[in-house]
Amino acid sequence: DQKPLFAVFLPIYLVTVIGNLLIILAIQSDTRLQTPLYFFLSVLSFVDVCYVTVIIPKMPVNFSSETKIISYGECLTQMYFFIAFGNTDSYLLESWLLTATCHRRCVLLLVPSFCIPHFHSLLRILLTNQLIFSASSVIQHFFCNDQPVLKLSCSSHFVKEIIVMTEGLAVIMTPFSCIIISYLRILMTVLKIPSVAGKLKAFSTCGSHLTVVTLFYGSISYVYFQPLSNYTVKDLIATIIYTILTTVLNPFIHLSICLRNKDMKQGLAKLMHGMKCQ
Repeated sequence: DQKPLFAVFLPIYLVTVIGNLLIILAIQSDTRLQTPLYFFLSVLSFVDVCYVTVIIPKMPVNFSSETKIISYGECLTQMYFFIAFGNTDSYLLESWLLTATCHRRCVLLLVPSFCIPHFHSLLRILLTNQLIFSASSVIQHFFCNDQPVLKLSCSSHFVKEIIVMTEGLAVIMTPFSCIIISYLRILMTVLKIPSVAGKLKAFSTCGSHLTVVTLFYGSISYVYFQPLSNYTVKDLIATIIYTILTTVLNPFIHLSICLRNKDMKQGLAKLMHGMKCQ
């Protein structure tokens, strides 16, 4: 019986959406927060909402239903947006850490952050659409993910596997490399802080965020950069980590970082006061 899972994943979805919406509304409601840093944070929160919306809402429906059916078109659509938003999240995080200082640079960073992941996703879907599937296939997964769908193919998927291992590696690992370099630069800056208390505060802020980044890229690398023949249902755990766990942790970490900023605290207080008055 999968119905108890409905009671697990629905609250996770609501908490993730509400947490990210609070960040977006707080930033948009206060002119002092109209800076590149908070601009990227609001866009990042919006993409996180889109990312979980692609996956989770369908899951409670399946858990509470006897018939768990998704059409071929719906499956490809879910795959497209899942891959696109997941990679957009990575590129936006990279842009957020780079922290552009003017509107023009923000746009220059924002355009590739959306375009590259969507082109990457489109390529993956077009390659999948060239494969042959049986009329009735059972996906051993909780959503239409690339690897379990490929395993259902009746035709050779060698070409797509090669592209996934090469083009996919470049698209996914490029922002990861930039993020690591950014954190190394942050580490060098933190080490120059004279007070121990200041260092500990900076490390606690960066440490939690870096942990989530490591979980995301570690689990996604484990799932995607192994031969398809090695993929099993056990890889569901790794998928849950990079799809649901990291996404639900993001708003809490972003809020904890923001609450250490005086302007963001005032922005959230202003938002709450306005909601209370309404």
